[in-house]
Amino acid sequence: MPRMDTPAPENPAPAALRELPSVDHVLKQPAIVNLSEDHPRGEVLLAVRAVLEDRRAALLAGQSAAIDLPSLALAIRQHLYERSRPRLRKVINATGIVLHTNLGRAPLAEEAIDAIVETAARYCNLEFDLVTGQRGSRHDHLRDLLRELCGAADAVVVNNNAAATFLVLNTLAAGREVVISRGQLIEIGGSYRLPDIMTAANCRMVEVGTTNRTRISDYERAINENTSVLLRAHTSNYRIQGFTESASLAELVALARRNNLVVVDDLGSGLLTDDVPWPADEGVPAGAVGPRAWDEPGVRASVTAGADLTLFSGDKLLGGPQAGIVVGRADLIAALRRNPLARALRPGKLTLAALEATLRIYRDPEAIVRRIPAYRMLSRTPAALAAAARALAGEITAAAPEAEVSARPDVSEAGGGSLPTYPFPTWVVVVRLAKLRAATVAAELRQREVPIICRIHDEALLFDVRTLEADEAQQIPGALAEVVLEMQGG
Repeated sequence: MPRMDTPAPENPAPAALRELPSVDHVLKQPAIVNLSEDHPRGEVLLAVRAVLEDRRAALLAGQSAAIDLPSLALAIRQHLYERSRPRLRKVINATGIVLHTNLGRAPLAEEAIDAIVETAARYCNLEFDLVTGQRGSRHDHLRDLLRELCGAADAVVVNNNAAATFLVLNTLAAGREVVISRGQLIEIGGSYRLPDIMTAANCRMVEVGTTNRTRISDYERAINENTSVLLRAHTSNYRIQGFTESASLAELVALARRNNLVVVDDLGSGLLTDDVPWPADEGVPAGAVGPRAWDEPGVRASVTAGADLTLFSGDKLLGGPQAGIVVGRADLIAALRRNPLARALRPGKLTLAALEATLRIYRDPEAIVRRIPAYRMLSRTPAALAAAARALAGEITAAAPEAEVSARPDVSEAGGGSLPTYPFPTWVVVVRLAKLRAATVAAELRQREVPIICRIHDEALLFDVRTLEADEAQQIPGALAEVVLEMQGG
């Protein structure tokens, strides 16, 4: 008996593809024509083509796809909206990490924001000498202010501290040796490794001592006719504790003077002065290990101790914009400026404007905590944080009654490679949703018009109030309620 083959199921794609409207037909629809009032025609055309191609690909793959005109118009409108949204956007930081590298580190003081707006909106004297009417230097604008605040002979600013380290090593030690303690071969986020920077700067790294103990005699034995720099690199994102020993900056300076070498002190995190009040220790969890004063070297102290060049960041504990700042001997700063790389690494006018405004705040030490947001957040007391957390918990309960909500003490971090061992006492609002995964809810919160970034722990959302301004906290209950409603199919 001949075999009877079962006919293959009919593929609905060809019929649906025939019904897919053309680009021209979609462009003539009133809903799409109206979009041209708010968007360039080229953008509308691109969106129409993208949506139709998406539908065509879905149908060819055997998937269902809405091809009616109202559905297409909605998808085109959404596509235009997504394309028009900036990729770099404001977010609400509910992580409690004050100097969150992934979220832009230090939020700027109002004075710095005003300076950016003023400088961006008009022409400025970036490289114009108002006295002589001739070309000037952008490096001159912050020179006097940095000399005043740091006690240094001169200063130069580049676009970040990694650039400052690279410029210094390339200028002073290209083709020569740089001596550094083995325990200071730092790596920070974004694949920055100090040994790699030395290689790129064309200098030879000479490691001395051990990971946990390096004496001044270790440096002394490593010095030869090819040595140029003694480098001290602050371990900004880790601490070596216990059975340790390290050469002091004063010892390095004395050794360098005897051998006609240069001492470079790379501080990284940028605490300008330890005159800034230390945040209250009230409420630190029992047994927590951490400093009771600034566990960071200060720029001013480094200069006073005799470092030839001191390097630090603008956007960490300084509380300003991303920048790398080098202060120290005038002849060495002049050499940095002459290096052709200085032009490639120089900051723009907006950075300089924001940095100047931030530095001016330091002329009034009592105003630092009040006016620089990073210090204001770090200095929030447990009592104030508890009150804010309880208020936010009540608002979330009212907006999303199906959630299990509580407020409790916790700890957060300074972040930005600063104070890595110190747990800052904080308060968090804990939200549990029995029928929804915490990671999925957190992902949806990140897709809001103003994304909300929180922590996740033990299948719960944690909103740390340390990094929340009052107007930001007010947006969380409504956004959370919307997400829950959408995810439950409401």
